[in-house]
Amino acid sequence: MNTRLTPFLFSIGVFVLDRLTKHSIRSGVSLWENITVVPGFFYIVHAENRGAAFGFLSDSANPLRTFFLIGLSAVVMLFICGLLWNPVRAGLGNGWLSRCGLAFVLGGAAGNLYDRAIRGTVTDFLEFYFGSYVFPAFNVADSAITIGAGLLLIEMWHTRTGREGAHNRAA
Repeated sequence: MNTRLTPFLFSIGVFVLDRLTKHSIRSGVSLWENITVVPGFFYIVHAENRGAAFGFLSDSANPLRTFFLIGLSAVVMLFICGLLWNPVRAGLGNGWLSRCGLAFVLGGAAGNLYDRAIRGTVTDFLEFYFGSYVFPAFNVADSAITIGAGLLLIEMWHTRTGREGAHNRAA
């Protein structure tokens, strides 16, 4: 199989998993219903988020909010597609970690973009409590974006420490 297509297939898998989980929540859990999974720690809740991550801009009444969020997501996704299509030219080389990270981000961004464009809101359903702190509800797409960003940071750190180690050995 063409290795150029592999990250895109992975992104499609993330997108499909996100769609399936959101559909399951919308069809099986009433809006704002709270289902205890691990008491005091993990709950399933059906929330609809009109804003960006963690409810950012959700209280904004500006009619351009949705247009802005859709446009920003589309631009980021096009940029990521360009990086994945030609990773050597983009400076990624054959680094599987960075390509995997970008694939996670692309799939997650596509899942949330689909919700926002079709429904006007993004379905969130995973909610965690840490003592009295409630982490804002999120979804599979948000998780994929976060994991992807983490993989990109690890790749950058690994690349940087590799260069510093080579520089120190040469000195």
